This record gives sequence, C-alpha cells and structure tokens, in this order.
Amino acid sequence: MIDITVPTPDVTIYKQADPKESNIYGFTEFHLISREVGGIFMFYDDKGDLLYVGKARKLRPRIKKHFEDTVSDIKNHRDEVAKIEVCIVEDPVHREIYETYIINEFKAKYNVDKVLYR
Repeated sequence: MIDITVPTPDVTIYKQADPKESNIYGFTEFHLISREVGGIFMFYDDKGDLLYVGKARKLRPRIKKHFEDTVSDIKNHRDEVAKIEVCIVEDPVHREIYETYIINEFKAKYNVDKVLYR
C-alpha cells in the first residue's frame, strides 16, 4: 500500500460575508496566492466539506478562472465555495498524484474526472 500525506496548505483564503473591497464571489485575497508557482488547490463549503480539487502550473490565474469562465466544473456552484486552500507543489507528477488522491480519498463533490469511487 502507498502512504500519501497531503501537504499542509501554504495559503488559505476565506470568503467574506460583506466585502468592502473589489471581490470575486466574496474573495478579496487572491493576491496571497502566487502567480508563478504550481500546486494544488481545494475549494470547501461553509461546513468544511470538500467541493473541488484542482492543480495548476500557475495557481492564481487558474483559481480565478474557475470563478470567471463558463466551462468550469464548478460554474453552477461558485456561491457554495467558502474557503480555498492552496498547496505549493512544483513537481507536475506530484501534483497529479496529490490531485487524484485527494479527489478519491476525500470524495470531492464536484470533480468529475479522475473519480474512482463512484
């Protein structure tokens, strides 16, 4: 059996109930997420349930794209996202392994690819 330890999040941002600043779906702190590094990201609801897991070569643009484009897997569920956790993982093979593992181990609600538990 393979023992995989999920990395500790490097950045966690929370949705603000009544943001005073410019925001995307209540999130104002995207600047805390690096533009230039790769990693994995996890979207959670307000109960702490995992909604979606993704990976990216450049984290901030990819995460923001989930809230702005029309083809995202979470496009109909963006309002449910209350917390975003980001883990820096530079190696693309490691990102792939972590993403697949987290999707299946924690049963991410809105991931449709890489699901082995259904």
